[in-house]
Amino acid sequence: MAQTLSILIPVFNEARTVRKLLDRVSQVSFIGGVKTQLVVVNDCSTDGTDAEVRAFIAANPGLDVVYRQHEKNQGKGAALHTALEAFTGDFAVVQDADLEYDPNEINVLLKPVLDGHADVVYGSRFMGAHPHRVLYFWHTVGNRVLTTLSNAFTNLNLTDMETCYKLWKRDVIKQVAPHLKEKRFGFEPEVTARVAKLEGVRIYEVGISYFGRSYDEGKKINWKDGVSAVRCIVKYGLTR
Repeated sequence: MAQTLSILIPVFNEARTVRKLLDRVSQVSFIGGVKTQLVVVNDCSTDGTDAEVRAFIAANPGLDVVYRQHEKNQGKGAALHTALEAFTGDFAVVQDADLEYDPNEINVLLKPVLDGHADVVYGSRFMGAHPHRVLYFWHTVGNRVLTTLSNAFTNLNLTDMETCYKLWKRDVIKQVAPHLKEKRFGFEPEVTARVAKLEGVRIYEVGISYFGRSYDEGKKINWKDGVSAVRCIVKYGLTR
């Protein structure tokens, strides 16, 4: 029986890109005959995102799409909490709707799992020879500082803890999901810390491309999220 990959897509005010992203994801041919389930969570968008998602669903009646909406904006982490409750696949991966990550490269994350080597795979923007858009120096410095600090608490050697692309086996993330607290970008260090504490979980990292956005193009993360990430790294790093 074919296995299923659930692609978790949190969206907030992404009317310009969400339809294109959903089209791209639906056209990917996944290795190993893996089927797909799209789990889209609209975090109370106000810009027409809902109409774009519904138009995609109407145009693709044969696809397995789960659509959830929040009545008020709660943050990316909260949208992922909802997606993690709703997905039913054998694996789950996070896919942002802003076109910064290429859905075709999910296959790169999936391969170590299907080969029997990994239980969790992170897609690193700082590994390999893949293309990366050149943008903000201090974002790169901040990311590496946060990743290093996270590694110090988790005893991992990740190069990109803050990456969107995180893929988990179902049994791994379902152990962690009920305990997740962070509703914004603190999701990244929290889920990393909680997964790292699970006994015997094999975590891998693979290089991916990155087509980053500028703030004029809709990038949302800022320095306050970095401060929050430090708090989360320390808090969940010390939590048993």
